[in-house]
Amino acid sequence: MNKPLCFMAGLCMAMNCVYAQVAIKGKVIDATTNQPVAGATVTGVNTPSNTITDKRGNFTLNLSSPQDSIRLTSAGYTTKSLAASGQEFFILLSPSFANLNEIVVTGGREGQRRTEVPVAIQVISRTAINDTKATRLDMLINKVPGAYMVDLGNEQHSMAVRQPIGTKNLFLYLEDGIPIRTVGDFNHNALIEINQASMDRIEVVKGPASSLYGSEAVGGAINFITQSPTPFLSGKIQAEAGSRGYKRTDFAVSNTFKKLGIFAGGYYADQNQPQQEHNNFSKTALTLRADYSFNDKLRLSAVADWIAYQTDQKGGLDSAHFYRKDYVSFYRFTYRKVDAFRLRSTLSKEWSENNKTSLTFFYRHSTIGQNPFYSISNIAANPLKAKGQINEDAFRSWGAVLQHTTKFQSIDAKLITGLSLDFSPATYEAQLIDIDRNAGNVYYNYTVKDSLLTSYQVDLLNTAAYAQFEYKPAKQLKLVAAARYDRLDYQFDNHLPPSAFTGAPDATDHFDHFTPKLGLTYDFGSGKGVYVNYSVGFAPPNITDLYTGVKVPVLKASSYNNWEAGGWVSFAANKGYAEVSLYKLDGENEIVSVRLADGSYQNQNAGKTSHKGIEATVKYAPVEDINIRLAGSYAEHKYISYIEQGKDYSGRTMAQAPPFIYNGELTCKPHFIKGFRIALEVQGMNKYYTDPQNTATYKGFAVFNARAGYTFKGFELWTNCLNVTDKVFATTVEKSAFGTSYRPGQLRTINVGLAYNFRNQ
Repeated sequence: MNKPLCFMAGLCMAMNCVYAQVAIKGKVIDATTNQPVAGATVTGVNTPSNTITDKRGNFTLNLSSPQDSIRLTSAGYTTKSLAASGQEFFILLSPSFANLNEIVVTGGREGQRRTEVPVAIQVISRTAINDTKATRLDMLINKVPGAYMVDLGNEQHSMAVRQPIGTKNLFLYLEDGIPIRTVGDFNHNALIEINQASMDRIEVVKGPASSLYGSEAVGGAINFITQSPTPFLSGKIQAEAGSRGYKRTDFAVSNTFKKLGIFAGGYYADQNQPQQEHNNFSKTALTLRADYSFNDKLRLSAVADWIAYQTDQKGGLDSAHFYRKDYVSFYRFTYRKVDAFRLRSTLSKEWSENNKTSLTFFYRHSTIGQNPFYSISNIAANPLKAKGQINEDAFRSWGAVLQHTTKFQSIDAKLITGLSLDFSPATYEAQLIDIDRNAGNVYYNYTVKDSLLTSYQVDLLNTAAYAQFEYKPAKQLKLVAAARYDRLDYQFDNHLPPSAFTGAPDATDHFDHFTPKLGLTYDFGSGKGVYVNYSVGFAPPNITDLYTGVKVPVLKASSYNNWEAGGWVSFAANKGYAEVSLYKLDGENEIVSVRLADGSYQNQNAGKTSHKGIEATVKYAPVEDINIRLAGSYAEHKYISYIEQGKDYSGRTMAQAPPFIYNGELTCKPHFIKGFRIALEVQGMNKYYTDPQNTATYKGFAVFNARAGYTFKGFELWTNCLNVTDKVFATTVEKSAFGTSYRPGQLRTINVGLAYNFRNQ
């Protein structure tokens, strides 16, 4: 055959191959969030061709035959194979249970794989949120090893993350990376101000995160990620009711109209119980979000949150009432009210492949009013009278965060720099009340007096600059160095004559702190890796510590040094993974109440403490239908040098510090009953000291919860049974000079709910 004929034959064969190709188009969506899955790999099973989904989850793949199949893979998702067809695909990818390489944003203020972040960070996924059907946030947070969120009733709470159970300002609560409350005005009930119906996921950083987020991120930082608008019409409506008077209704709706995406979600909950239990509450929460894409490089988003909440304050119980399940309240008028509004807007610009900038403006307004049971004191001269107070703590904030990211591709490095400004005028006012008390020790009525106990304003200004440099000198090794400088200015204006009770005279104070972090991760491959880090955290004095009931403000910021190491490993052909972290956290200049020579007390920096422990998580799916999760921590919390109110606790174990905290769950989703799930969970802790003198202990507890649900044609029916065995347990126990107080955990409660989820695709 001559050359021209050979050429023509080859050309014809090539043309036939080209015309035989089949173009497959589709969109890949997360099955739980309805969000596009970007970067998923789409491969022809019998064709050596592949492509990657774009930012909107779209793809086009050329196959050699319409009888071919395609396979989709993406980090964190279960691999899926489909037969090719002529129609456009709409593909739902389900998140993998044993997912080690989740994308997180809290560890570095930008999305990155978990295995490249040298900190202990856990993600509570959208799947876990949906399956748990939590009526309180502690039902989710307590799945994280080393974290124990204390249920104080009706969404009230305190926290313990690498710290004893307590109410100190050692934890930072964020929403999309912005603190939900201003620095210096910490409230241990701050998570009341979160809308559970708007959460896409929760990221929990354990240990100091001050190098990026500033003060109070000592024991940990918890970041609540808001749901993004979906690319098509979707949403849900649900209602549930419980056997102890709890009722709740949730809704969510989302859609995208060309360049504008909208999300709205919220819930209303209330509880009605017998009057003698004084345990009613109500809450309304609403979130609105709008995202506008000017083009692929410029984007504007805005989020507004509104919370209105009121609850009865029940208080603790003595041992007699606690152990016989007599949960009557001795307070019949105490309450807590919260009104909060937050608005933030972020403009993001990608200047090039290697440079991008974001500018966030935010406004916050929060008011917490209460008639607290813990401020009631009896009058010795008249056993039927007592005194107390009603008070209100409020602040408004205006602030901004400017951040720029530069990638240096030639050396595989990235630099994140930022500036932060937060101006928050805060007010506090307390008024005296007279209280009536009956012969049964029930405080049943009060009268407001004209006497103001406290009235002041503090202008809080927090300015900060931060930077984080990430460098990969080798494919397996990543180095991270970060630092932040914070300056906090307090302008205190006392509206009353200064005294040992009304507070300090007018004053101007400032605190500044430099917080570095050094860390590295090393990936050995095959799902194995390690990390180490050194970090510093700090916590300035709260305004109530600094100015309320003191003669002269003399406090310093508390500082904490943290050393940490950890690692992860996948096993059983990626059906499971384990993660472990070890830490040592040392605190100094902790704020304690010191007894002076004249018998009075004053807040001073006099405490040193040591916290060390190990945390571990294991997830394993032995078969397709069964998921097993085990999480636990063992810790030692010690007073190193600690003298408070004239008592020396040095060398003793810290109070309310359970050494062993655990949470485990067994979930079954049988493939032969599509849409059905059932799970059994255990939450518990061992014995701990209830006083700093180490003279009394609480034995701890183990509580079992059961959950089941069934989804069919968009409808979901579920039932949760909390405390299956009806065990008497306390979420926290504290011994003081006035006796031992037990905060009772929830007795057996059954909740039933029905939801309808819709998706216009």
